[in-house]
Amino acid sequence: MRNVMSSLFYTEIIRTIRNTKIFKHTQQRRWIYSTNKCSSVQETTDVEYDVPVETIRNFSIVAHVDHGKSTLADRLLELTGAIKANSGKQVLDNLQVEKERGITVKAQTASLFYSYRGKNYLLNLIDTPGHVDFSAEVQRSLAPCQGVILLVDANDGVQAQTVANYYLARDKNLVIIPVINKVDLKNANPEKVKDQLQALFDVEHIDVIKISAKLGTGIDKVLDAVVERIPPPIVFRDKSFRALIFDSWYDKHKGAISLIYVKDGALSVGKHISSSHMQKSYEVRSIFLLRPHAENVKTIFAGQVGAISCNMKSKEAYIGDTLHLRHQSVDSLEGFKPPKPMVFAGVYPMDQSQFTSLQAAIDKLTLNDSAVTVTLESSVALGRGWRIGFLGLLHMEVFIQRLEQEYGAQPIVTAPSVTYKAKIFGSKNITKYQNDVITFNNPAHFPDMQIVSEFYEPMIIATVITPVKYLSDITSLCREKRGVEKLNKTIGNDRLMLQYIMPLSEVILDFHDALKRISSGYASFDYEDYDYQVSDVVKLDILLNGKIVEELSTIVHKAKAIQTGKKLCAKLLETIPRQLFEIAIQAAIRSKVIARETLKPYKKDVTAKLYGGDVTRRKKLLAQQSEGKKKMRMIGKISLPRDTFISVLKK
Repeated sequence: MRNVMSSLFYTEIIRTIRNTKIFKHTQQRRWIYSTNKCSSVQETTDVEYDVPVETIRNFSIVAHVDHGKSTLADRLLELTGAIKANSGKQVLDNLQVEKERGITVKAQTASLFYSYRGKNYLLNLIDTPGHVDFSAEVQRSLAPCQGVILLVDANDGVQAQTVANYYLARDKNLVIIPVINKVDLKNANPEKVKDQLQALFDVEHIDVIKISAKLGTGIDKVLDAVVERIPPPIVFRDKSFRALIFDSWYDKHKGAISLIYVKDGALSVGKHISSSHMQKSYEVRSIFLLRPHAENVKTIFAGQVGAISCNMKSKEAYIGDTLHLRHQSVDSLEGFKPPKPMVFAGVYPMDQSQFTSLQAAIDKLTLNDSAVTVTLESSVALGRGWRIGFLGLLHMEVFIQRLEQEYGAQPIVTAPSVTYKAKIFGSKNITKYQNDVITFNNPAHFPDMQIVSEFYEPMIIATVITPVKYLSDITSLCREKRGVEKLNKTIGNDRLMLQYIMPLSEVILDFHDALKRISSGYASFDYEDYDYQVSDVVKLDILLNGKIVEELSTIVHKAKAIQTGKKLCAKLLETIPRQLFEIAIQAAIRSKVIARETLKPYKKDVTAKLYGGDVTRRKKLLAQQSEGKKKMRMIGKISLPRDTFISVLKK
């Protein structure tokens, strides 16, 4: 009894001490300001960054791939005290796929504090990808920004994505700060690059900042330019809360996390909010700024960029949605035009027992990558799966790699294809087709050619920037890919900008690799949608002993059907295991065979090596053979292993 009373006594003393004013004071947050940075001492949820609007700067770093965006972001983080010096390379590139490939595939946000002329500023930095396949990330990242840093390599100069990002920022009326990076390189020519920028900006004089992000030279000038040239956000803190969701991701502890830009008012922990698009309400559980690690705050104010957790389900975090306080009606903010998928591929589980777990992994990953589209589909050979749309081939490869690395999935991915259109004769009289024009990206849905008047295939405008000496080879490559020249323009210093109207189907597989190969890596490539044009496309069927194998069919242009048919037949000849009978492998368009290979038969007796002994040995060998046959897919009288479909359907 005495021990119980003593324990209660000490517990009461500890509770009393915690409730005192002295103890609470030690838990509050304090900021230490130096001449050029500020750093935190202690973190709690009682923090409020009520920074005046006129001291807020929201900006992005945009550039062509491998021009040094992430390295510049590292130096900005170090100079402002967000991270310690020598914290590592590409701190914001925290995905495993980014570290392995050495590129940025996901835009990252960091809130920085910087002291300029005795006044403290809040700089919201967004580091964006540079590859064309992730242009949707760049577009979303520019939504909360009032300016951009346009970074250009002093050695490579203006590239295709540099031009695309420049026009993207200009269309949004953002302040553009041109910065030339890598001036420390031996072959750097910043004056030459400055002339290219003047031609791009169409001005005779341009104020360019020259830096070396690797060495940290001139980084303070970049921060000063951000404060001086980029205006503060136009927001209203006296109005009701209104914010835009411009990114999201999944956290295994907190669920769906939404990255928001607060346009009006303020939001505090514990408030109830509603979404304009989903029409659902949530309680705000936590609010945090990314510096670049998460720092909890109690309130976020208009003009700031931060993330919130509110028990939102994965499918409810809609990019471009407007958040507002519950029971308060507001006008929705301008959202984003959904990116148009350019490349489609079938994704299937390795085994149908993994279907549910793979579906959960895809749902979580699409929360972090809203540019993909997912629809269910099924295959006789591969079972249930999904038809997933991507913005490009690299986008598809990164998505699949993230599925494998972050969620332990083992998906089967079919060869990529594009979306075609077909104009149907008298579709109102055909119950299967309700519209005059139908779309399809799966060969299994290819319509009967007897009811189609015209086929259409997607086109793009391909922009290539190259040194003059590679012009002949690049022109030949574009013509080989059925390209039609639209523009041939000199942009100064023996560099050309070419534009070709090309079919998307000719670009998605090997065009980029071929371009880099023939130009020794100096040419750059970008593309944009150019609607549809009439095309002579056909369905190429694969027949085994006269029976069509629907899963191996593909859609090709008629001019390349024979070439593609021969390649498919040759690949199947190497892939299909020999049977006890001869197999005719044929490629056909409708009823016309255009290519053929013959697989010779052979006979295998698994018991031939036996010469007596116990009969159980013979039974064991026959049982093993029987078990192996169960793993094979029966197509007519021909046994096809599952691996055959995978190897042929893959890229």
